Amino acid sequence: MKYVIGLDYGTDSCRAVIVEAETGKEIASTVKYYPRWKEGKYCDPKKNQYRQHPLDYIETMESSIREALSESPAGTAENVVGIAFDTTGSTPVLTDSEGTPLALLPEFAENPNAMFVLWKDHTAIEEAAEINRLAKAWETDYTAYEGGIYSSEWVWAKMLHVLRDDAQTGRAPSLRDTAYSWTEHCDWMPAILTGKQKPETMLRSRCAAGHKALWHESWGGLPPEEFFTALDPLLSGFRARLFTETYPSNAKVGYLTEEWASRLGLSTQVTVGVGAFDCHFGAVGAQITPGAFVRVIGTSTCDIMVASYEEMKDKLIPGICGQVDGSVIPGMIGLEAGQSGFGDVYAWFAKFVNKSIPELTEEAEQLPVAESLIATDWLNGRRTPDANQLLKGTIMGLTLGSTPAMVFRALVEATAFGSKAIVDRFLENGIAIKEVIGIGGISQKSPFVMQTLADVLGMPIKVAKTEQACAFGAAMFAAVIAGVYAKVEDAQNTMGQGFLSEYLPNEANHKVYLKLYEKYLRLGKFTESELSNFKS
Repeated sequence: MKYVIGLDYGTDSCRAVIVEAETGKEIASTVKYYPRWKEGKYCDPKKNQYRQHPLDYIETMESSIREALSESPAGTAENVVGIAFDTTGSTPVLTDSEGTPLALLPEFAENPNAMFVLWKDHTAIEEAAEINRLAKAWETDYTAYEGGIYSSEWVWAKMLHVLRDDAQTGRAPSLRDTAYSWTEHCDWMPAILTGKQKPETMLRSRCAAGHKALWHESWGGLPPEEFFTALDPLLSGFRARLFTETYPSNAKVGYLTEEWASRLGLSTQVTVGVGAFDCHFGAVGAQITPGAFVRVIGTSTCDIMVASYEEMKDKLIPGICGQVDGSVIPGMIGLEAGQSGFGDVYAWFAKFVNKSIPELTEEAEQLPVAESLIATDWLNGRRTPDANQLLKGTIMGLTLGSTPAMVFRALVEATAFGSKAIVDRFLENGIAIKEVIGIGGISQKSPFVMQTLADVLGMPIKVAKTEQACAFGAAMFAAVIAGVYAKVEDAQNTMGQGFLSEYLPNEANHKVYLKLYEKYLRLGKFTESELSNFKS
């Protein structure tokens, strides 16, 4: 029997799943939380600064794989044939000439700017705005395949920000003195396991580069050096030390080195695949097909679709997080959208009123669908449609009679309205949506949120059975790069876990929500035009 390992790096933890490749049977799974992140180190929520130390990633990978193997039947380790990774993104870090993240060097060990800049870090808003202005003035708009708007959540804005921020401190040595290149988290993990960590030998993910790094085949890869130096001389030289070619996740990076085979308790015959972002692998794990709208629903949401070349033709969909050939399934165009805050919105409010989310949910479920409070879901800015991380959340209609349950319900409805805005953007641009699939913690744990979402969209929503859809997607690609399957669609058909439940929309509620959605849109326009620059 052959086994594969899928590694899924989320916001808070690393998840490892061991799967029987020929059947899709889950053998073992473990979750390990990042120790430094759990302590709140290197983060400053008031500044929207969220950084993670590379040691958190290494330590949790090693412990999660070893624990999963210890819980597996005898002989499993000897028959593992492949490993693949997914991570949050864009989560990049500056590296030296050996491809080592700068935070692993003694002189930068406690410098947050030398660490991985987590996806939800929004410290680079100004840099993103500069990239957008320059791209629109340049002969070629390098944001065209990334929705036409570059986000502060993406790699170039983040790398420029940490270089600038470090330069302002006057510390010696400076990051710029040592920084040679940068890497995404999803590229670094396969690189270190295979000994291909140097920038010149590291295989770069098509998913990460196409959606977040301005990479596209039509202009020869990344934008030219002149574009980056016009943005800021601090970026001088980086392009030449990065990449031209990128790879979909059915490509093999190499095999485990002797060191890592020993550390993980595996053999040097284990193949390692090109990484990708968690939501893209999650869509594969949820058995995505053309016409399926897959929602990874957690602290934020990430929405994934795939479309054929014929369906896409020359379409450029504005305001999404990119359209990239092969970023999800090789041979199709991958489409990405999402919300910067979803579960995080609920968690914030629960903490604010000192109540648990289950308690608030129970109270909110008793309230009727009615035209009362309206909220926007932009407490962490807006990812799509039309990225704008300066936006703030708003609530309209508060009175002395408003209760925490009423506000909580309005926030749940707001996240559903934000979801509808994304669905409408795809539909308006000729992308057919035949079914909606939910994965991630909220999809399995909150019937109230899922029913509200179905009622707002007016569409049935299937919930994937596996709790680890992203890790299962990684396992499917691991089986492909190990030669068990010829293509990932074959792995999906055999290894897919099917669906747990389905939420059907309540037509009466949907009619009410259509009216409320119009109010949400009007409140959103007011918020964006009048309050986006408001500072308390």
